Amino acid sequence: MAGAVPRPLTADGYRRARRHLMRVDPVLAAVVRRVGPCGLAERQRQDHLSALVGAIVSQQLSTAAAATIFRRVLALFPDQTIPGAAALAAIDDARLRAAGLSGQKVGYLRDLCARIADGRLRLDELDALADEAVIDRLVSVKGFGRWTAEMFLMFRLHRPDVLPVGDLGIVTAVQRLYRLRSRPDPTRLLKIGESWRPYRSVASWYLWQSLRLD
Repeated sequence: MAGAVPRPLTADGYRRARRHLMRVDPVLAAVVRRVGPCGLAERQRQDHLSALVGAIVSQQLSTAAAATIFRRVLALFPDQTIPGAAALAAIDDARLRAAGLSGQKVGYLRDLCARIADGRLRLDELDALADEAVIDRLVSVKGFGRWTAEMFLMFRLHRPDVLPVGDLGIVTAVQRLYRLRSRPDPTRLLKIGESWRPYRSVASWYLWQSLRLD
């Protein structure tokens, strides 16, 4: 049903997804066998706000650099956790900059906090929204594009059927694995990934992992 809210993947759901992908796509099946169980559930923040702050921090940074700066941001709070948008908004720009955030990213955080404070973005509603509705809510925040919203769907909400066709890693992996002469455009990616439904999020994770294989 259009607009339906997908159930988040559970541990058993990830196992079913793995079996499905191995059954429907021999190319991806070879990757799944080499990589092993899906690790999508292992990389997530403890709450929605932390996940969104982490998304802002990580923009245009390596994983290691982003992790370091995020830890510094958490260290600004007594319990090493972000207690809420109001507490984050109360941290002055100088301290956020000292933690390693650029002026632009500080601006993104300010916009995120303002939208949460005035109700334009209600984090407690996101779990009950369909994928595209979640994307619509998140891309209204400064600095958040569709890719950022898709990562939130996959890694925080554990939505099963997200295929980020604009992700360079996905594009590169598909070109290599399927031996394509040129990089696939979104239309071709969607066509190749049709058989992966309803587990395109898990397929995407395996595509990323394939880039690390010899």
